[in-house]
Amino acid sequence: MPDYGRFRSILAEQQEGVLTLTLNRPDRLNAIGDDMHEGLETILADLRHDVSVRAVVLCGAGRAFCVGGDVKAFADAPKVERTPYEDIALVTESAARLIELFVAVPQPIVAAVHGYAMGLGATLALMCDVVIMAEDAQIADTHVPIGLVAGDGGALIWPLAMPLGAAKYYLMTGDRLNGVEAARLGLALRAVPCAELQEQAIAIAQRMAALPPLALQGTKRTLNKILKHRSELVMETGLHLEAATFLSNDHIEAASAFVEKRSATFHGR
Repeated sequence: MPDYGRFRSILAEQQEGVLTLTLNRPDRLNAIGDDMHEGLETILADLRHDVSVRAVVLCGAGRAFCVGGDVKAFADAPKVERTPYEDIALVTESAARLIELFVAVPQPIVAAVHGYAMGLGATLALMCDVVIMAEDAQIADTHVPIGLVAGDGGALIWPLAMPLGAAKYYLMTGDRLNGVEAARLGLALRAVPCAELQEQAIAIAQRMAALPPLALQGTKRTLNKILKHRSELVMETGLHLEAATFLSNDHIEAASAFVEKRSATFHGR
């Protein structure tokens, strides 16, 4: 059986057939850094061959589910001799690989979302098979406000989970939804009081773990054909356009304005 607890930033606990994975960088609101991205990729790959796990719960420690990429860690990281194009390729390829791994996991994954789920954190939640949100949780795809095309997981999953017009609005503006609104529009199965979130997510996972695994996993695999088809439709274009905006002056301006705590001015170049 794989050692799911070997990563510093992910806690793993298995009770019978349910594996609970807790993103564990509470001091950074579980921003994706340290070994979290590598850990998620490895764990998702390992799950494909582990028959002892029948269902998974994904949650976050502390005050948030996940606020996306760790901007501070990016700024503090030692500089590596790579061209901007090589950096962008690494970012977009890793995002695409993580999404592919979520789709390939045979066991159902239940997301328990509290606090903030922003950017890549929102994608992690929405790529799970069942999303339960705290009523006061906040979720948003924040690509556009920082000058980037919402071309990866957001373009893939938001229009499948909610009406296209609503998905366009939230992806183009980066506006936040609370758990109640997210459930009303279809991003989440339900919104519950935060105190009940973990209990309800685990109960759903336990119910799924008790079902016939061949039938359950075969149903998920069949339905995920829709995700794979949609991925082929939008991901290549979305990631190329997102990569292009990494090099734009507007993205540089958005990042500078964020650091300097001022309003940004964009010129479309």
